[in-house]
Amino acid sequence: MFMVNYDDGRTAYLWIDDPAKASDTWAVGVIAQAQQEQGSLPEGTITSIRRVR
Repeated sequence: MFMVNYDDGRTAYLWIDDPAKASDTWAVGVIAQAQQEQGSLPEGTITSIRRVR
């Protein structure tokens, strides 16, 4: 599980099932962007993504 922080102070959570992708920082960013495009994550400028679990 990852915590996604936005420039306006909002926080969302992102779950990635694939352990290989979850350990790759670049892949996590790409997945977050794809989730935004699909509407699973809120729109906005992501400032950071941090593993929380």
